[in-house]
Amino acid sequence: MSTAFNYGGQAVIEGVMIRGRVQAALAVRRPDRVIETRGVPVPGWATGRVRSLLLVRGVVVLAETLIIGMKALSLSASISTHEDGPEGAGEEAVSPAAMAFTLALAVGFAIALFFLAPLFISKALESQGMSEVGANVVEGLLRLAAFIGYIALIARIKDVRRVLEYHGAEHMTIAAHEAGAPLDVASVRRFPRAHPRCGTAFLMTVILVSIVVFMFVPRDPLPVVVASRILLVPAIAAVSYEIIRYAGRHPESLWVRLITAPNLMLQALTTRKPDDDQIEVAVSAMYAALAFDGAAAGKPAPTLSGTGAGP
Repeated sequence: MSTAFNYGGQAVIEGVMIRGRVQAALAVRRPDRVIETRGVPVPGWATGRVRSLLLVRGVVVLAETLIIGMKALSLSASISTHEDGPEGAGEEAVSPAAMAFTLALAVGFAIALFFLAPLFISKALESQGMSEVGANVVEGLLRLAAFIGYIALIARIKDVRRVLEYHGAEHMTIAAHEAGAPLDVASVRRFPRAHPRCGTAFLMTVILVSIVVFMFVPRDPLPVVVASRILLVPAIAAVSYEIIRYAGRHPESLWVRLITAPNLMLQALTTRKPDDDQIEVAVSAMYAALAFDGAAAGKPAPTLSGTGAGP
């Protein structure tokens, strides 16, 4: 194994998931205040050589993130509602078939809202005499507005705000680990909520890259244009992943700071200031991921410091 590894994560219901080298670690606060940790297996196809292939790896990581994220959400929903971890607690709340349907529905909704709706609105304006260039610009601006507006809207929901607090705790914990700082509440609290490798930053990059790409796609005939807005999404995601990956490895670059500035500003909407209990959960997830990686490498598990709850 290489010594460098970019840990990533996701906020879930009353918890945090951290993706390690060998599997994801999920930490969830139960109603009895105990932090329960679980391992979430990573699909075998997502850990092989294909993960290192330029551009291809972006599509692989996106697919893996969606699948593991759905599993983590399902597990967290179950764990967070069990008081004392009875037999069967923490099992997936939905069947694999239902999960696949939900995932397909979510992806379809995202494509319809952020890619197809702006296209059809811009086509209507184009039919009223707007130039193709103008219609492309309007389509791109509508796509960006829909994305930011959607995030701003759901961030106002009370239950979602709590998930966003865990999102902030996840970012702060990963930043503390990357800086080599102690993984305890007081130390983690010194770090910012915004992180350049955030999934929101990736989605924002997808939106911005799509604006540029679709400028060069002819707007007729309509079936071809519609197909382009669907079929080019994986390619756009692949390019966006490489941009995010490069930005994460070269944060000192001026042009990288300029490119990532909108992503970091957007995270003011997608994260909230966590409380100590939420940071404690994120730290537990980080330690669990490190423990899984250490076990895979034949190393002793790290000792949890300063939180009073272990993986």
